[in-house]
Amino acid sequence: MDAKPIVGRKKPHVVFIPYPAQSHIKCMLKLARLLHHKGIEMTFINTEWNHKRLFKYGGSSGLDGIPGFRFKTVPDGLPSSSDDGTEPTQTVEELGLYLLTNFLGPFLDIVAGLETPPTCIICDGTMTFTNTIDAAEKLKIPIFLYWTMAASGFMAFYLAKVLLEKGILPLKG
Repeated sequence: MDAKPIVGRKKPHVVFIPYPAQSHIKCMLKLARLLHHKGIEMTFINTEWNHKRLFKYGGSSGLDGIPGFRFKTVPDGLPSSSDDGTEPTQTVEELGLYLLTNFLGPFLDIVAGLETPPTCIICDGTMTFTNTIDAAEKLKIPIFLYWTMAASGFMAFYLAKVLLEKGILPLKG
C-alpha cells in the first residue's frame, strides 16, 4: 500500500518540556532526537540555568542550530551570576515554587513566538504542577505526559504502599 500525502496537513511540531533535572533532561532529549531524526520539528524548553549547563558541558551534542530543532528557555528565578564567581543554586522546593507561579506565562509567550505552531506537547509527567495541561487546552493541542524514570524506580513508587503495609519498609536494623 503506497503512502499518500494529505493535502493541507500541518507538519508535526513537538514542544518538549522536561523537568529541570539532569536525568529528566537527558531522557527527554534522547526522545526529541529520535523524533527529529524522523523529520518532526522540535522545540525543547529548558530553564535558563539548565540550558546554560547543557551547552557548557556538551549535552546538546550538536543539536543547536540544526534545521528543525530549537532550544528555548523559561526563567528559573536564579541570578545569571553571583558576586563571588560561584554558580548560583536553589533547592528543588525553591525551583518548584518558582515554576509553579512563573512558568505558564513565559511558556505561552514562547509558543506564541514560534514560526511554526506546535501540533503537540510532550511534557515530563512531573511538570504538571506548572499548568502544562491547561496550556495545552488553551492552545487546543494534545499533550502527552512522558514519565522519564526507569522501570525499577517506577516499581518502587508503585509498590511503596504495599511494602509499607507488609512491614518491609522502613528497613529495620
